[in-house]
Amino acid sequence: MVKHLLFVLIIALVWGACSSSAKKNVGLAQKQDTLQVQDTRDRQYLVKVGDPAPDFEMTFPNGEKIKLSDLRGKVVMLQFTASWCGVCRKEMPYIEKEIWQKHKANPQFALYGIDREEPAEKIQVLRDATGVTYPVGMDPDAGIFGLYAEKDAGITRNIIIDREGKIVMLTRLFEEEEFNEMVSLIDKLLRATS
Repeated sequence: MVKHLLFVLIIALVWGACSSSAKKNVGLAQKQDTLQVQDTRDRQYLVKVGDPAPDFEMTFPNGEKIKLSDLRGKVVMLQFTASWCGVCRKEMPYIEKEIWQKHKANPQFALYGIDREEPAEKIQVLRDATGVTYPVGMDPDAGIFGLYAEKDAGITRNIIIDREGKIVMLTRLFEEEEFNEMVSLIDKLLRATS
């Protein structure tokens, strides 16, 4: 009888611990979902992690065009920028060194800067000033930008898209910790596709 009671007590304790842990995990997941939604609103994004990336066609200063949906199967980084954006100018050399130079030869990777509301001449001035060699296309009416963020929102934002065309990371401004997380995520996604 004592053994039976002891066994029931142990089962009750284990059940209670598991139940409590499960509740904590559900609570943590709900909190993370709430933070992600709040973060998306605070950063004035119209999209969120897990959404399919809105398709667009972009023209480059040399007249070439690219359509996002044509890049399906690759890991894609979109970087919204402009010549007048000081934070963009600060971040772009890091993108060049830590991401573009590391992965530009990888056929499973694509990186495109998207210059908001500026002519081709301004894009070249920006590329020269920042030393970037990755392609930067034109978004003359902020139509591409408006698919991802509120039209009056600030730039300096990056969008990472997985091989299936889903958004896996959204950044805003240039914060070293977030930038390093983005670099690690790109590395991880490309290792998984090799």
